[in-house]
Amino acid sequence: MTESVVWLTIFVLSVFVGVEVISKVSSTLHTPLMSGANAIHGVILIGAILVAGTADSTGALVVGLTAVVLATLNMVGGFVVTDRMLEMFSVRKKPAARAEGEESA
Repeated sequence: MTESVVWLTIFVLSVFVGVEVISKVSSTLHTPLMSGANAIHGVILIGAILVAGTADSTGALVVGLTAVVLATLNMVGGFVVTDRMLEMFSVRKKPAARAEGEESA
């Protein structure tokens, strides 16, 4: 087998393993896992910036800048999802009690 087929096989198997692992996580653990994943994506973003900054050819620069854009979208999207999930667990304020003589609109 050629080297590219080996890498493709590893990638496909890792996708299957990732889907199985994520699908088995209970909903109470999603928020901490998302926060940890966001920290990892921050490291990936820094690596993508370093690759784009040291690119010697146009092709490497395009791949590096694409990696920067995708890593940024992934990281920001993860923080947005985490924020929305945390809002679901926050305590909502009760509306203020109306005075007895006040009419409702």
